[in-house]
Amino acid sequence: MATPSLHYPRSEREFRSWFSDDLACLDYLDWLRWGEARFCHRCGCVAQTRAIGGRFWRCNGCKTRISRTAGTIFQDTRTPLTVQFAAAWELCVDKGGISALALQRRLGLASYQTTWTMLHRYRAAMARSGQELLTGTVEVDETFLGGTRPGPRGRGALGKTMIGVAVETPPTGGFGRVRLRILADASEASLRALLLDTVERRSTVVTDGLKEYIAATAGLYTHQRHIISGSGSKAHELLPGVHRVASLLKRWTLGTLQGSIGEDHLEAYLAEFTSRFNRRHSRDRGLLFHRLVTLAATTPPLTYRALVQDNTPKPTPPIPPRGGALRPQTLEPLPLARPWRDVVSAP
Repeated sequence: MATPSLHYPRSEREFRSWFSDDLACLDYLDWLRWGEARFCHRCGCVAQTRAIGGRFWRCNGCKTRISRTAGTIFQDTRTPLTVQFAAAWELCVDKGGISALALQRRLGLASYQTTWTMLHRYRAAMARSGQELLTGTVEVDETFLGGTRPGPRGRGALGKTMIGVAVETPPTGGFGRVRLRILADASEASLRALLLDTVERRSTVVTDGLKEYIAATAGLYTHQRHIISGSGSKAHELLPGVHRVASLLKRWTLGTLQGSIGEDHLEAYLAEFTSRFNRRHSRDRGLLFHRLVTLAATTPPLTYRALVQDNTPKPTPPIPPRGGALRPQTLEPLPLARPWRDVVSAP
């Protein structure tokens, strides 16, 4: 079995060396999807294909042309794979991630729309991982994100979205996995649906004194209820896990994303945060890149129109990039030898 270092790059230097052109990215994608034996989706022939035109395979059996990116988030996109792989690397190399605007500047892309779409496709891939139910002792609570209107705090807040937070608290200490869900309200039905979607039955659920949790957990879970009022303890002392996660979530949205989270795409951002938190102990950032591209290779394609839920015209039309709609340029190294030497100094 190959050592982990042969599966993914472990540094910026290795990343640039591995994926210097689009053909190298395609080969890595082929390896993740099929290994050594490529197969035809029509006739089922194994190891009976030959490459044509770079981005396609031709089956020697039924002569079907097979796109090497078909069935992935890279299907039907004009963005070079060197750019898309670089976006995945930038998304994984820092624990805080990267915003679309920062990525656009770092990669030198002309279109913000292209950058935003790339990141949301990767977020859709992240949402496909970590669907297992939480087990053992699990803290559950609600928090709020967003809101442009001033008003009361807590469950009566105006213009905010309620988020259900569930965090494993292992007996050995620390925190385990986390799950985040958008809640319509804090009713018994909503909380019961949250628990069934995130926590395995017969687990121990730890909550605050909200009475709706009593009926929501009845017959399904062992319920430990902490009534904070009059206990002499603060909420974050009785429920440290959910409060720590809620604090990190808000800090991430205000820091990396600058608070620019629309309600239409909130689930995608929650999926990214969940993926980051649950893999915070990963021994190598390159391993996260490997995992993300693997998920991207099995995630169905997503168009920009499918990602944008609100298609109403903007009150102020966006300013197009210079030169009109530009196709992103590949990040393949240019054959330039010390271009600064070609600068002619003024007399």
